[in-house]
Amino acid sequence: MWPVLYAYFDANNTLDRQAIHAQIDATIDAGASGIVILGLATEVNRLTLEEKQRFIEWTGEHIGGRVPFAVTITGDTADAQLALADHAVDHGASSLILQPPSVRDKPESFYFDFFADVMQRVRVPVGIQNAPEYLGVGLTVQSLVALTAQCGQFQWLKGEGPATIIHSTIERLREHGSSLPVFNGRGGQELIDNLRAGCAGLIVAPDSFDWQAAIYSAFMEDDQANAQAHYERILPSIVFVMQSLDALTCYGKRIAAWRMGFDVAHDRGMRPTAFGLSCARRFAAALGPFADQRNTDR
Repeated sequence: MWPVLYAYFDANNTLDRQAIHAQIDATIDAGASGIVILGLATEVNRLTLEEKQRFIEWTGEHIGGRVPFAVTITGDTADAQLALADHAVDHGASSLILQPPSVRDKPESFYFDFFADVMQRVRVPVGIQNAPEYLGVGLTVQSLVALTAQCGQFQWLKGEGPATIIHSTIERLREHGSSLPVFNGRGGQELIDNLRAGCAGLIVAPDSFDWQAAIYSAFMEDDQANAQAHYERILPSIVFVMQSLDALTCYGKRIAAWRMGFDVAHDRGMRPTAFGLSCARRFAAALGPFADQRNTDR
């Protein structure tokens, strides 16, 4: 289980370094296998290049080798992605997650060639975010298998889809002889069924990460009853924050902040309503203070 960090901004609309540190410490203490940054939950499209670089630097410095960390790489040219990738590796990133360029009217072969160009020039293992629901484009299983064969650095896949679709993707990869590990996200929706489907793990935002790490731990220990009980406890909160990316970065980040002991000072995206805040407060209270939940009984 890897959390993908939120971007918090102070009252002056600049990145909040202490909030980054708080998320890193809290999620590592709760069982994070690694840390992901600059994903959709990080509001990467609202960050300048300088802010992305600063986020990478602060993350690498504060993790200090405690766990691996991966950086999601964006950019509309291979050279732009490679420049950000090099910056990430220079500051301690152990792997990268490539997103497709923002252009959406190209054939699949364009995205295949784009990923291959970047992969053949990076210095660490990479995955790709294959999320057509969220990004508008994606690669077929056949293309994924071909990309794996062509690029040795391509070592895992970040999917974004229902457990049934993820299961089909994994099955078809295996039918083609590929053992490519597949991760899902979607805030932890269908978490247990994703694991049953064969996911290697999940990459989720921090708001209920501690409970999701406990669910993963219970599932791996074949404690199905505890895993299910924890999942039923957190599912209403997951449903609330996953109504849209705006809901995630408005209310999900508040739930995480309140549970970790701080507050949101500024929004670059959607602003909360009074009713939305009351809902988020209720869900934060139900989840309780952020902590290591792996030994918590139902």
